Amino acid sequence: MTTSSSNPPIRVLIADDQPMVRTGFRFFLDAQPDITVVAEATDGEEAVALARKLRPDVSLLDIRMPRLDGLAATRLLAGPDVADPLRVVVVTTFDLDEYVYGALRGGACGFLLKDSGPALLAEAVRAAAAGDSLVSPSVTVRLLKHLTHQSEPASRPFDSKAVEPLTDRELDVVRLVAVGRTNAEIAAELYVSLSTVKTHLSSVQLKLSARNRVEIAAWAWRNGQA
Repeated sequence: MTTSSSNPPIRVLIADDQPMVRTGFRFFLDAQPDITVVAEATDGEEAVALARKLRPDVSLLDIRMPRLDGLAATRLLAGPDVADPLRVVVVTTFDLDEYVYGALRGGACGFLLKDSGPALLAEAVRAAAAGDSLVSPSVTVRLLKHLTHQSEPASRPFDSKAVEPLTDRELDVVRLVAVGRTNAEIAAELYVSLSTVKTHLSSVQLKLSARNRVEIAAWAWRNGQA
C-alpha cells in the first residue's frame, strides 16, 4: 500500500507504561507505509492530554496504566458523552470479559490482546481509522456469548426484536459481524463492495436500534443468528 498527499498516513498515539511495548509497537507501525506514530504516552493522563492536543486518527491504549487506567482514558476520549470522540483501540495482556466489555462500552472501536501479533495490530489500526472495528478473534465469540446473558443498562434499553424484519442479505452481514469479521472481510466473503456492506450495516442498526456493531453482534447471538 502506498500513500500520497491525498491519502496521508494514519496518525497513531501509543499509550503503555512499558517502554519495551511502546518501542515494539512503534517499530512495527512506523514500518508500515500507511501508518505513522505521532506520540507516545506512559500513563493514562498523559495519553488523554496528548490525544486531545494532537487529535491522532487512532489511539492505542493499554488498560493497566498509572494515574489513569485505559478504560477511564477511553471513556474520556471516546465515550458517549464526548462531543467529538476519538478512535480508540485497547491493547492489553489481560483477556478478561469485564475489560473487553468495559472498553467497548466506553467507546473503544477495537480490543486486541498484545499477543495477537503485529499484523493484527496494523489491521486494527486501519479498521479503526476507517470507522470499522476489530476485536481479537480469540475473545470475540466468548465476549458475544457473555453479552447474550447480560442485560443492557437501563439507560440504554435494547429491543431484542427488530422493528422491521432484516433481509436475507442483512442477516448474512449480521452473522459475519457476530463472528468478528471486519467490513472488508465481510465484503470479500459476500462478494460485494465495501460501501454495500456499510449500507447494510446502517440499515441493520436502524432496524435494531443498535448503537454499534457490538450490539448488532449481541442481537445475533440472542436470536440464534450466530
